[in-house]
This record gives sequence, C-alpha cells and structure tokens, in this order.
Amino acid sequence: MTATLVALAVVVLAPLAALLLKASTLGFGGVVEVALQPRVLASLRVTFGMAIAAALVDLVFGLCVAWTLTRYAFPGRRLLDAMVDLPFALPTAVAGIALSTLYAPNGWLGAVLAKVGVKVAYTPWGILVALVFVGLPFVVRTVEPIIATLEREQEEASATLGATRLSTLWRVVIPELTPALLTGVALAFARGVGEYGSVIFIAGNVPYLSEITPLLIVVKLEEYDYAGATALAAIMLAIAFVMLLAINAAQSWTRRSLVHV
Repeated sequence: MTATLVALAVVVLAPLAALLLKASTLGFGGVVEVALQPRVLASLRVTFGMAIAAALVDLVFGLCVAWTLTRYAFPGRRLLDAMVDLPFALPTAVAGIALSTLYAPNGWLGAVLAKVGVKVAYTPWGILVALVFVGLPFVVRTVEPIIATLEREQEEASATLGATRLSTLWRVVIPELTPALLTGVALAFARGVGEYGSVIFIAGNVPYLSEITPLLIVVKLEEYDYAGATALAAIMLAIAFVMLLAINAAQSWTRRSLVHV
C-alpha cells in the first residue's frame, strides 16, 4: 500500500500539484480572466464539445463492433479484431497525417465528399473524425468482455415471452452493459480531451473555429507565457475532473440499480 501511494503521488499527484501551484501565481481572478478570453472560450467549446460528440459516436459504433466480434464468426474476424487496436499502437502524428491525407479535398474520401459539398479536413468535422478514430478501441475493449459473459438464456427467455429483438436489446442487454459502456465513454472522452498529435494535422487550427485548447497551450508556451499556459491547463483539468466525476457517479448509480433489480 505504501509503495502504491508513493508511486501515485510521484507519477500523478506531484505534477498536478506543480501545475496548480504555477497557475496560482495569477491568482483566482487572473485564472478567471484567462478563462473568459473569447479565444480561450472558443477553444474550450471545440475541445470538450468534440470530445463529447466523439465519445457518443464511439459508444454506438464501439458497441456494434464489440457485439460483432464477440457473437459472430466470419472470415476476417481476427484481422478486424487486430485492427481495433491499431490506434493504440499508431503514433498520433502518423494518424493525423493519414486522416488528413484521406479526408483532404483531393484525398480518396475527401474528393468524394467534396462532390456533395461536404468538407471534413481542416474543419471541426476533421477533429471529430480524429477523436472517433483514437477513442473507438476504448469502448470496444471495455465492452467486449462483458458481452462475452452475458447469458444468452436471458435473451432467449425474453424472445419466448414475445419481446422483439429491439426490445430485448433495450430491456435485457443494455442495462447489463451500461456500466461498461459508461467506462468506455469516459476513457474515450478523456483521450479526446487530451488528444493533440492526430488533431492538429486535420483540424486546420483556425482560431475561434477549429483550434483546440492543447494547441492554444502550446502557443502560449512558445510566447513564454508560462503562467497563462498553466492556467489553461488548470482550467482543462477542472472541467475534465467534474465531467469524469459525473460519469463515475452515473456508473455507481447504474451498478446499484442492477443490484437492486
């Protein structure tokens, strides 16, 4: 226990404490002033808005992928299973270059989308694509083991009682998967908030439109505004902590509901 607490303090708590200590040099009023700057507010809206949207997209598609890999046997299943982990191993800069090349106006998919008036690369949509790409494995790998342990007898009993497939999914399967789904969403959201390498290549980085807060922190560091950079980091930390705390509270509530049921 002592070794665990010491490691936690050195690896996690000490850097966070140093961050908050540096940000405190501005004072509470200074941090609020930084947070209320129009460019900062726009970047926070893009960062957290896209992270939430990507996590919700990953929730839907991650559940579908996990269910397919667990319940069905088909040619190429092992290849698909290995490809799910690709964002884990792929450097984020490489992912960003690949996605921007693919979705650029002259790219394979970008050229097709441009014909119907849809532009992905160098817009907020590009950020969403990048965050969905890097966050999908978190949902799949979190939900997959739970699906494997589900008893099919419950689904069969539901069908025997006259429930439709959709009703069985909603009333029998989803409640069992909800804690794992929330965990996957939390992980995907956390990855999306902190993502940098894959986003800056495809976002376009236009202030007030497609500029993320991590990039704005780098900009302030390059301007030697260390206090402002740490203030931004502290703001992101506070917002992310509150949102993850809310997700954890929802997880606890769903677990208690399942126990009572």
